Amino acid sequence: MTSKTRKRPLAIFDISMEISEDMAVYKNRKEKRPKISVTRTLKEGANESKIDIELHTGTHVDAPFHVLENGKKINELNLDKFMGKAIVIDFTKIKNVITGDSFKKTKIKIQKNTIVLLKTKNRLSKDFDFNFTYLEKTGAEYLAAKEIKAVGIDSLGIERSQPNHLTHKILAKNNIPIFEGLDLGKVRQGRYFFHGLPLKIRKGDASPVRAVLVKD
Repeated sequence: MTSKTRKRPLAIFDISMEISEDMAVYKNRKEKRPKISVTRTLKEGANESKIDIELHTGTHVDAPFHVLENGKKINELNLDKFMGKAIVIDFTKIKNVITGDSFKKTKIKIQKNTIVLLKTKNRLSKDFDFNFTYLEKTGAEYLAAKEIKAVGIDSLGIERSQPNHLTHKILAKNNIPIFEGLDLGKVRQGRYFFHGLPLKIRKGDASPVRAVLVKD
């Protein structure tokens, strides 16, 4: 194979948060902060440790069971839900809320079974931003009507102070997993292939994920 016919290497973007004891957690709640401890050292034969982490900490995905009594649990969803063709939509100019009209103004075609990732002004840091940009219920209704596969956002929550968690419930009722805590700061608007497989947790309402985007 000559240099002219050799394919360029794939561009892989790690869009996951690093897990640490001082990482940002939702509303700075202490119970959501992970605890990592050493259980064995090389002097005892090998380095080993354990982690105590809330399933909704860091980069994670919510199952419908998170907000619906009879919703599907994380281990019951088809793995196809967590990978596939994705589109990153740049909403960085929006300071507060993403609505159904916000999607219409972008003139971006959202195809059926696409994973939609929302890039906002949010920037992940050690301190939680209580004024993060979020997806309002009409935005969730718009995406559900498009029959998307999954949705993700670059904040530790997809909605903010909405009564009865309407955004979550609209998506959950349509079996649309919700990825939260993504790091999209270095990713441009466009189409990618997304991987965000959850752990196989029995009766899980959510799971940590290692989320990546691949650009050919």
